[in-house]
Amino acid sequence: MGSPNDSTDPNATHPDASGTPPVPATRAGREGLDALLARPGKALIALDFDGTLSPIVPDPEQARAHPGAVRALAALAPEVASVAVITGRPPAVAVRHGGFADVPGLERLVVLGHYGTERWNAATGDITAPAPHPGVAAVRAELPGLLERAGAPEGTWTEEKGRAVAVHTRRTADPQAALEALREPLTGLAQRHGLVVEPGRMVLELRPPGMDKGVALAEYAREIGAGSVLYAGDDLGDLPAYAAVDRLRSDGVPGLLVCSGSDEVTELRERADVVVDGPEGVVHLLEALARALPHGPNERMTE
Repeated sequence: MGSPNDSTDPNATHPDASGTPPVPATRAGREGLDALLARPGKALIALDFDGTLSPIVPDPEQARAHPGAVRALAALAPEVASVAVITGRPPAVAVRHGGFADVPGLERLVVLGHYGTERWNAATGDITAPAPHPGVAAVRAELPGLLERAGAPEGTWTEEKGRAVAVHTRRTADPQAALEALREPLTGLAQRHGLVVEPGRMVLELRPPGMDKGVALAEYAREIGAGSVLYAGDDLGDLPAYAAVDRLRSDGVPGLLVCSGSDEVTELRERADVVVDGPEGVVHLLEALARALPHGPNERMTE
C-alpha cells in the first residue's frame, strides 16, 4: 500500500524502451523470470491489490485498480497457468474495485480474499468460504469502547472487512504516533479472542490466525502445480508471500519477487528482485511480460 502522493522511487527499475521486462537484481530473480518466460503455461502470476494494482487513497472504499491493470492482466492471463489476486479484502470487494468480473481473457483469474480464506473464481463467478471465526464478532463489539479508553485521536477509524476488522490512523494528525499508541491495546484485544494483529501502513488489522498471504500463495501454487511464481506486493502483509516464494525456490520452483515501490515501507524493496514505481510500474511490468512471452503480444495489448 502506498501513500496518495507517493513520489517516484529512485531505486525502481523499468521495462526498457522496447517494452522488455527489467533485469532482476538477483540471480534467483533472473532464474524466476527465465522460467516464467520459457514455460508461461506453468507460471503463476500473483499480486496484492491495494498499493500494487490499486493506488492507495485515504478512504479504502474509494480505491480502484489502476486504469491499465485489467487490460494488462487480460493480455497476460491467457498465456499463463493462472493469475491470482491475494488480498486482505473480502473477495467481492476486490472484484468490484478491480473491475475483474466478466472480462474476456481473465477466465483464469482467482481472487484469494481475506488472506486466502475466501476465493472468487472468474470462470464461475462463485465465492467459496468457510464459517467465520467467532472472535471477529466479539472484537467488533468491544472495539469502540477500547478505542475510547485508549484515547484514539480524532481521525482514527475502523474498516469493516467481514472476516476481520481494521483500525486506520492515516487520517489522524500524527498517523505513526497514533498507530504505535494503539498497537498494544489492539494486540491485547485480539489475543483475548483468538485473533492476531496484522500490521500495515498506518493500519492494524485484527483477523483470525492461520492464514496469511504466504499460506494462501503456497497452497494455491501447489494446487495448480505451478512451475514458476511471480509475486508482486508493497506492504508488510506481503512479507509472508515473499517468504513463501523463498521456500518454493528452495523446493525447486523458480520465483520472482516484485516490489511496488513507495516511500512508506522499505522492507519489501530491500528483498525484491525487481522494484517498480507503484501500481503504474506494476502495470508496465505486466505489459512487458505479455509482450515477451513466446506467443507475442495479445490482441488486447495492441488495441
